[in-house]
Amino acid sequence: MEHHIALELVRITEKAALDSARWTGRGDKNSADQAATTAIRSRLNSVAMDGTVVIGEGEMDEAPMLYIGEKVGNRRGPKIDIAVDPLEGTETVAAGLNDAISVIAAAPEGNLLHAPDIYMEKLAVGPALAGHLSLNDPIETTLAKASSILNKPLSDMTISILDRERHQEQIAALRNAGVRIKLLSHGDVMGAIDAASDSDVDMYIGSGGAPEGVLAAAALKCMGGEMQGRLLPDGIEEFERCKRMGIEDPRRLLTMEDMVGHDNVLFVASGVTPGELLNGVRYLPNQKAETHSVIMHSQNQTISFLRTIHKMPISREIPAEAAM
Repeated sequence: MEHHIALELVRITEKAALDSARWTGRGDKNSADQAATTAIRSRLNSVAMDGTVVIGEGEMDEAPMLYIGEKVGNRRGPKIDIAVDPLEGTETVAAGLNDAISVIAAAPEGNLLHAPDIYMEKLAVGPALAGHLSLNDPIETTLAKASSILNKPLSDMTISILDRERHQEQIAALRNAGVRIKLLSHGDVMGAIDAASDSDVDMYIGSGGAPEGVLAAAALKCMGGEMQGRLLPDGIEEFERCKRMGIEDPRRLLTMEDMVGHDNVLFVASGVTPGELLNGVRYLPNQKAETHSVIMHSQNQTISFLRTIHKMPISREIPAEAAM
């Protein structure tokens, strides 16, 4: 992926982070998401690429912009698939919690899974466990294999999972195995990325959004980790929707190559609220603001962090929409 595209895309996620961060703690997730979406959509067409949104805010009849299939870019560059989540963590921002990000992944045309907005069962690991585990195995088998490979007793392992009612059986199995559990209130993408970062998390499991799974897979590809998934269509309508999007067998195991099928993948993200990997937006005196972003390339597995001070008029007041 061309270096200039990475820099242009990170400038876009920075703008989305700056605009959506103004809604932090205001209890209005829709306005936060709208601010991020508008910021990204307003700038994507200036990027030198012939892009197609394969993961966005929804299908054309559900989303007025950044819908699946929408063409973006100025058409004077390479053909690229774009996966975008303008604000991963809308409720996180609304509640003033940690780990909300604005994120874009890109790959050559035809190399990102067109994932419907349904649930996906996931298994995410870092480089040490990549290629050694299977989502098809019972969790007890997976934990035993990971313990042996890492040469770490189960009591020292940490598994992260979203704190959801649907995960109660898995959480009980983890407790019975004696591992440490990191329960996540939100942050499906960052939860998976943590498993391949320098955190204490050894593995991420559970179900979350399928689009977020593809975004996380792009990041893990850049980090040398691995993501496996399985779509969980709820009823015939979602099953047929998967097939319309080109997934012939919606219930088969999806490998990293199925979700991100090229070695030249780009992942960029900017922090909206503070997190372990990225700092959130900080509004500074003298009409300045600070953003913290990451740029990842899969081709050479480089990870670069970017701290930027923006000179711009920023109001500390509640946006006009919130006062109405």
